[in-house]
Amino acid sequence: MRFRPLLALVLALCLTLVTACSGGAKAVDRANLTYDDIHNTGLANDCPTLPDSARGSIALDAGSKYQLREICMHPSEVFVKGEPANKRQEAQFVAGKILTRFTTSLDQVYGDLAVTGDGLSFNEQGGIDFQLVTVLLPGGEEVPFVFSSKQLDAKADGAAITTSTDFSGSYRVPSYRTSNFLDPKARGLTTGVEYAQGLVGLGADAEELDRENIKRYLDGTGTMELSITKVDNATGEFAGVFTAIQPSDTDMGSKDPLDVKITGQLYGRLEQV
Repeated sequence: MRFRPLLALVLALCLTLVTACSGGAKAVDRANLTYDDIHNTGLANDCPTLPDSARGSIALDAGSKYQLREICMHPSEVFVKGEPANKRQEAQFVAGKILTRFTTSLDQVYGDLAVTGDGLSFNEQGGIDFQLVTVLLPGGEEVPFVFSSKQLDAKADGAAITTSTDFSGSYRVPSYRTSNFLDPKARGLTTGVEYAQGLVGLGADAEELDRENIKRYLDGTGTMELSITKVDNATGEFAGVFTAIQPSDTDMGSKDPLDVKITGQLYGRLEQV
């Protein structure tokens, strides 16, 4: 009986060594997994990918209609541009830690792809095209933002999808808060009040308090680059990386937005319609 704890320790050590020697966990194809295999594991937040050998190209006909479908964008790094330490320095992007778990990726995004005389033109139409994300900065500040691809209007050179195709364009960033949201003092846009009761004596309509008291629904504009590095011409799939720069949350107009830079993995599929 006294040897059972020692035996358990030896077995645990052996399993650890076997796992380490085998290279640890391997990538899993989500198509072969059930709901129970994915639930609460974070795998649903990952984008599909293509092997490094996918180095083909897909020629496009100017007279045909195409769509980019099943677009997935998984953020891997987020940077926030803060205020410089003094006026002599320029503001720099600082890496933040993503606090949001399992719900940061855009998925099933789709839109029309047109072949024009100037190249390729992509117009986003829908999908899971926004996510609420919060990052933690080194100083302890938490920065929320809406990671979005809504109404992305992106252009690219050429008349084919290749491993050197780069789309770039702008998109809409919706407000982090909606019209029915109430702040801790019950101030809101369409519900609640437009001033804080405790500030009446100070003059609740004073200019310096307007931004806090009167809520506004403010959209923003971001810019995005989609760089395709892998193409499977047999299936129409492509993969690569993306970079987006957009504003952070403004708390319905009460504070100035910060510039947020998001980078990560890209996946999608070309379909003729």
